[in-house]
Amino acid sequence: MATVDFVAANLPFVLTVLGAGLVIAEAFAPGANFFPVGVGLFAAGLVGFLLPVGGPVAWLLMSVVVILATGATLWAYAEFDLMTGGGKEKTSDSESLRGTLGHVTERVTPRSGEVKLNDGGFNPYYKARSVDGEIAEGEEIIVLDPGGGNVLTVDAVGEEQDDIDRALAQARERDAATSSDSGSGAAEGREADREAEPESSD
Repeated sequence: MATVDFVAANLPFVLTVLGAGLVIAEAFAPGANFFPVGVGLFAAGLVGFLLPVGGPVAWLLMSVVVILATGATLWAYAEFDLMTGGGKEKTSDSESLRGTLGHVTERVTPRSGEVKLNDGGFNPYYKARSVDGEIAEGEEIIVLDPGGGNVLTVDAVGEEQDDIDRALAQARERDAATSSDSGSGAAEGREADREAEPESSD
């Protein structure tokens, strides 16, 4: 009961502290999970300090502020594409992160890790995990699976590049073999034509 009385008597202070805590928590779990609500609570707390009235009227006004501020923050995320970087084509999901480059800020394993994306927007830090093995801090990575924007599946760019190089090399070998076969066929055709020419003249 004492706790309820304390919260009721100091609601603006409680909302401000709780909102600030959620905003800070966003840094540890990026993805707009806590930030919008944190901004709403923080704004409501500040408004509560400025209100000349208290009681149910103040609580109602602060509730309205929470809803409006949270909604405005969510709108800003969607409108300005803060999570994936401004100036890019807007997207309604996290698929735009696929193929994005970045580097490891905390050693990435198949179970945990953290990366910073080059075009990560408002907060470029993401929790990440590797497909297989470990990726050392400072290594360049590429996003393979956005995972809903919460935990990314990444791989080292060097390994990806090796696969691409191998694929390109195989394609070049196939092209070379095809060209060689075509060239051999054309040469045999010309030889046959030359042998047939004397017979035609007779």
